[in-house]
Amino acid sequence: MRKVSKVMPLSFLAILLAGVLFTSCKAKKVAPPPPPPVEVVAPTPPPPPAPVDTDMDSVPDSLDQCPTVAGLASNNGCPPKPEPSFNFENTLFEFNSSVIKTSSYALLDEMSALIRQYPDKMFQINGHASSEGTEARNMTLSIDRANAVKAYLVNSGVKAANLATQGFGATQPLNANTSEDERMLNRRVEIKKQ
Repeated sequence: MRKVSKVMPLSFLAILLAGVLFTSCKAKKVAPPPPPPVEVVAPTPPPPPAPVDTDMDSVPDSLDQCPTVAGLASNNGCPPKPEPSFNFENTLFEFNSSVIKTSSYALLDEMSALIRQYPDKMFQINGHASSEGTEARNMTLSIDRANAVKAYLVNSGVKAANLATQGFGATQPLNANTSEDERMLNRRVEIKKQ
């Protein structure tokens, strides 16, 4: 009789070992893939409040110097300033004289200040005379009066290039020249914007 070896064949042992190992391990669960990263978006801040524009002239009240009256952005929100008329008619002279009366200095100073605010404007200085005297003398006198006012204005800071003079003699009276009071008003210089 043959003796059976107690040694197990190697292949049997390998199978046995594999079976033990595989049966003793629990089946592993496959982990689900990680969720995609969540993108954190910062909330959008609300838009700034619209600037207040009470007069609805497109200039915000914070910059508007006239917030309750519609105006122009170029004038800081204020309406355009009307241009003055520049019509001055009361520079008076004595009979047969081109010397400015001292009572007219205040008016001439006012004219000068106003004209200097408009350095790009041209002004016409018109001299006039009353009806006494010859036509030639009145014409010369009216030109001299216009030039006297021009000299006064230039000496007070007005640019000479902005002033033109003309004499009209006694051809454009303000009245009938029948009394001294009327003639006094006709001995004048008028300034007008061209």
